[in-house]
Amino acid sequence: MPSTDDRQLTVRRIIAAVIGPVLSGRTYRNLFYLVLAFPLTMLYWSLFSFGLFLGSLLSIVLVGVAILALMIFVVRALATLERWLANSLLTVSLEAPDDVTQSGRTGGDFRGYIDAASTWRGFGFLSLKSFLGLIGVVLVYGLVQGVTLLSAGVRRPLEVSFGEVNGDPVIWTIETVPETVLAMGIGAILVLLVVHLANGFGYVAERMALALLGASAEGPAID
Repeated sequence: MPSTDDRQLTVRRIIAAVIGPVLSGRTYRNLFYLVLAFPLTMLYWSLFSFGLFLGSLLSIVLVGVAILALMIFVVRALATLERWLANSLLTVSLEAPDDVTQSGRTGGDFRGYIDAASTWRGFGFLSLKSFLGLIGVVLVYGLVQGVTLLSAGVRRPLEVSFGEVNGDPVIWTIETVPETVLAMGIGAILVLLVVHLANGFGYVAERMALALLGASAEGPAID
């Protein structure tokens, strides 16, 4: 049978696994990365939509071809930005891919960018990242609501808004002690859920970056 010390050690490990992410800097870097993905992907898709539409529309003249060619460099520049963000906020160490072939022929260098797999992997990453931004917004909303519910212990009475249903606001007015205890319990669960999900989706973002943004060697976890 496990000794008392073993059981206590197991309990401490479980508590650390559940509570630890709340105190870890990595959690909030992951969350910031996910939230930042939302405005960035909005910008990316605005650039892509405008560039591809205008380039296709004017493709019968050289201006359109030049715009479409420029989009290749835009994709590679944005992939470089994403590589820097991943290295700064996630636990990866990505290096720029070296798969662009050089040629002495006219237009050979540009063809090298088109032929490079890193160009299209970068475009794939930029396209897929939009769902991470949506998740980041949802997680921040959940975190704010969780912290608001936890604050009921020092701000009672407290009104917590949960949006609207059929045009009518959904508001929970917390006044009594039982309501306060319930609100704080729900808030604590919500905060714990958000921080664990932030780390989970941060891991997904790391896998995406490793697969699509270049050669890498994983860096150590930083708290």
